[in-house]
Amino acid sequence: MKTSSNLKSFLLSIDHKGYPAYKSLKGSYQFPGYIFTIDHVQGDPFASPSRVSIDIPAHICRFPAKYYDTLYKKTALCDHLTRLLKKALDRYSFKAKGSGKSGLITISSCGQEILERTACCIHSQKGDLSVHFEIGFPANGRKINAKELSKIFFDFLPACVEQSLIYKNIDQKALKNAIDLSEDQHFIRTMLPKSGLIAFVADGSVLPRKSGISQLPLRSAVPFRSPENYRVSFDLPHHGTISGMGIPKGITLIVGGGYHGKSTLLKALEAGIYDHIANDGREYVITDPTAMKIRAEDGRSIQHTDISMFINHLPNGKNTVSFSTEDASGSTSQAANVVEAMEAGTEVLLIDEDTSATNFMVRDELMQRVVHPDSEPITPFIDRVRGLYENQGISSIIVAGSSGAYFHIADHILQMDQYVPKDITDFAKEQAADFPTNFAASAYSEPAFDRKFLCTASLKKERRLKLKTMGKDSFSLNRDVIELRYIEQIADSEQTTALSYCLLYLEMHIFNGKHTLRQAVDELFTVIEKDGLAAITDSSYVKSGLAMPRRQEVFACVNRYRNLNIEK
Repeated sequence: MKTSSNLKSFLLSIDHKGYPAYKSLKGSYQFPGYIFTIDHVQGDPFASPSRVSIDIPAHICRFPAKYYDTLYKKTALCDHLTRLLKKALDRYSFKAKGSGKSGLITISSCGQEILERTACCIHSQKGDLSVHFEIGFPANGRKINAKELSKIFFDFLPACVEQSLIYKNIDQKALKNAIDLSEDQHFIRTMLPKSGLIAFVADGSVLPRKSGISQLPLRSAVPFRSPENYRVSFDLPHHGTISGMGIPKGITLIVGGGYHGKSTLLKALEAGIYDHIANDGREYVITDPTAMKIRAEDGRSIQHTDISMFINHLPNGKNTVSFSTEDASGSTSQAANVVEAMEAGTEVLLIDEDTSATNFMVRDELMQRVVHPDSEPITPFIDRVRGLYENQGISSIIVAGSSGAYFHIADHILQMDQYVPKDITDFAKEQAADFPTNFAASAYSEPAFDRKFLCTASLKKERRLKLKTMGKDSFSLNRDVIELRYIEQIADSEQTTALSYCLLYLEMHIFNGKHTLRQAVDELFTVIEKDGLAAITDSSYVKSGLAMPRRQEVFACVNRYRNLNIEK
């Protein structure tokens, strides 16, 4: 292996040459205490930064094995180290001067959620640590500035490694607290199904966020307090006894006046599928990990999906057992979203009437009298929600502010009053008795999940496949844009990037007309679990910038790809 001295000599030899000469630096170099690898060199100083990695053997970094002996603790450890390294790199970023992105040094920016990322990995067997990040190789114009890059390689990076990635040098108490928190959160997750619950919100949680564009907690917010009827307690391994509201399985309705916290509670439950960092306010808001936010999504593509349990007997005779459209209506899209969530293995549906199609959620008695049910092809959700729970075991949490129709069928009814929940189940049921309805659940066939896809023909013809991520909201595969803005539980743009590679991997390696979508996604995750998330990229240098998505988001991504090629 080449040494750091070799790298210094190479740098001197290419100083002031044209920028492409930087490509000769690719390779691995032994530094004191770690191996530094230049995985990919940018084409010019204005292009995406170069990708590099550092590998530290276990006997140097020396993190205790008990901190990475399970996936959730390993994820918490790597998340903590990524945040430490980010802070250290930020202190040196752009201190090396030049044109374009010269001097940029950066790694994944972690938000309030704790996600499994390719930016930092610790190997469970040996304890070796790997970090992957980006550097803008300095240039004057388009001429190499080796002196400035030398500062980064030989002054800045060694200092960052020492400060952030060596156990003896970091704040060990802070790291222990992060690992302990992950164990406590995992404990609650394991206790939810054992306790017949689908979610838990701890007393004292801070649910409102600082603003619509900030996920930081609103410090002046009213702390959460559980109604007595719903209070449960857990004896956590590190925090000790914790109390809060447990939401049981079944149908839960959240009501209340405007601006009293209904949607805020639902948003916290949506985010509860992820662990959160300390002081987020929602670190003890824990939701069933399969929970899926369902909403109307006008204009989305639907491909050969069985929506017959909600929509049938269309006037044009169109088949709803294998329904396709390029421009779905609100009700049709929400029906497809429910069915696709079922296909993905979701056990909890999260629904806010503000983002739902009214005619999908309910048809009141007067409308049913005026427009006879025989003339209405839509079976509203209110007629199916009980069957979803009793037949498929799928619970629902529904926010309602204008219609009381769901009082009749809800198992649990909570009223948010100035951000404090109150149990009004008995009172609401009594009041609902004065307003009889003719809503009636009817038998239905479970949707057929037998779609099998082939690789899209146009992809086979492409010599070069190009992926581009546009924040959290969408990505493009060549000229096709996959819109994900209404998949509201995507927490980070790196998850969107990972979803783009998931879709491409499915298309190029798994979709062969023999697998159902469930089987195809199973095979995809088998590869990821065995070889890591970067293994699906088919690239030697895409080792940074990816965060693990859930199975639910992979299904959602595939279902929004307009060029799906189905096996007839």
